[in-house]
Amino acid sequence: MQKILVTGGGGYIGSHAVKKLLKEGHSVVVFDNFFRGYKKPLEILKKYGELVVFNGDLKNKEDVQKVFEENKIDAVMHFGALCLVNESMEKPEMYFENNVFGTLNLLNAMKDNNVRKIVFSSTCAVYGDAQYLPVDEKHPTNPTNPYGESKLMCEKIIKWYGELYNFNYAILRYFNVCGADMEGEIGDSKKPSELLVQNAVRGALGLQDFKLTCPKVESKDGTPVRDYIDVEDLVEAHLKALQYIDADKSLVCNIGNGDGLSVKEVIQKVKDELGVDFPLDTGEARKGEYTVIYADNSLAKDALRFNSKKDLKDSINSLARWYKNNPNGFDY
Repeated sequence: MQKILVTGGGGYIGSHAVKKLLKEGHSVVVFDNFFRGYKKPLEILKKYGELVVFNGDLKNKEDVQKVFEENKIDAVMHFGALCLVNESMEKPEMYFENNVFGTLNLLNAMKDNNVRKIVFSSTCAVYGDAQYLPVDEKHPTNPTNPYGESKLMCEKIIKWYGELYNFNYAILRYFNVCGADMEGEIGDSKKPSELLVQNAVRGALGLQDFKLTCPKVESKDGTPVRDYIDVEDLVEAHLKALQYIDADKSLVCNIGNGDGLSVKEVIQKVKDELGVDFPLDTGEARKGEYTVIYADNSLAKDALRFNSKKDLKDSINSLARWYKNNPNGFDY
C-alpha cells in the first residue's frame, strides 16, 4: 500500500477518491485550501484509515514544499483546480494562475522530493468542438474556454516532465460527472452545482428552482449533448490509473461512458426516475459551451481494464438519497 497525496481532496470528486483510496488500504494526505472544498467529509472519512489533512494553497510554493517535506509521498492524485466553465470566461486570469501555476508548483515539489508518479484530473474540455464522434484521444485539442485551455496547458507541462524528469503520469480526460457515494456519506455540496444532473435532481426534490442555462445549439433537440460518468466509476478509474503508472508506464486517456445524452433527455430521465415533474425556467445562457461531445472509451477499457458499472439511473438515485439526507450539503 502507498501514501497518496490528494490535492483538492475536500472537493466533490476528490473526497470520493479519498474514500476509495482509504478503503483500498492506502494512506492519504489531503492538500486543499478549502476555497470550494469542505472539511466535513474528510472528518467523516477518517474512520476508514490513515488520513492527514493539510490546509495549503497550490499557488504558494512554501505550502506545497512543506507537505512533501512532512510526509513521505509515493504518488499524487491531482484534483485541485478551479473548474467552472462560465466563470473561466469571466475571470480567465484566475484560472491560468490557479490551475497552471498551481500545477507547476506541485510538479516542482514532486521533482525536488523524488516523487515521480501523478494521476492528473483533466477534462474533455481540452477537445473543444468535436470534429468527429465519438472523440478519441487523438482528436485535435482546441478548447473553447479558459478552463479547458488551462487544463491543456497542464497536460503539456506534465508530458514534458515525463520526458525530461522521468515522471510516470496518467492524464485522465473525463466527461460530465454525476452521482454520489452509494453509501450516502458524501456527495456534491455545491449550491447550486454547475453540473446538470445534480441541479435537475435538486429541482425535482424541490430544493431549488431549476433553470435551463445551456445555449441553443444545433443538436437533435437544440440542447448540448454530453457523456455522463458516475463519480464512483470515475474514482475507480483513478485507482486503475494508479496501478498503471506503478508499472512504469504513462498514458492520456478518456474516462466516459461512451454515449451522449442531451440536456433535455437528462432532465426527462430525472423526472421519470424520481416520478416528479418540475418546471423548466430559462436562465442566462452559459458562455464557452460546445454542441456535442461523447467519448471513445476503448483505451480506458484496453489499457486500464476499466469499465463503468453505473448508469444514469444509478447516479440519479444516489444523488436523490444524498440530497434528501443532506438538503444543504456540507456547511464547512
